[in-house]
Amino acid sequence: MSELITLANLKPFADSKHREKRVGRGPGSGHGKTACRGQKGQRSRSGGGVPPWFEGGQMPLLRRLPKRGFKNPFRVEYEVVNIKDLAQRFSEGQEVDLAALREAGLVKGRQVRVKLLGEGEISFPLTVKVHAVSASAKEKIEKAGGRVEIIGG
Repeated sequence: MSELITLANLKPFADSKHREKRVGRGPGSGHGKTACRGQKGQRSRSGGGVPPWFEGGQMPLLRRLPKRGFKNPFRVEYEVVNIKDLAQRFSEGQEVDLAALREAGLVKGRQVRVKLLGEGEISFPLTVKVHAVSASAKEKIEKAGGRVEIIGG
């Protein structure tokens, strides 16, 4: 019975490999002087050749397709944290800032802006320091006896 073929023991069949064509090694090799590149032209030059997207002078696909929308360079993106997440991970009277949220695994990344949203309920007071807060979240935190501070940056 033949051995099982895996990636570890793959090898080409005997006599199936050609020797590599060594070009530019003098006239005796048969591949000297122009090194199989022909005489002149774009492909004979070093660094020459056409890029993969070149279409022979035809209007390229990228320029034929319509463009839609735009990218707002001033867009401010927030990472969202809900009240139910705070209720599960923090205890009464704790101060919840960016470091605490990062430690609890609620936000990732170094330069993030955090917005507190009002999904869920909370029954104990917390001091929350975030970049933005929804009206319902602020109301629920204050109703539980806590407070929300808006931080800049």
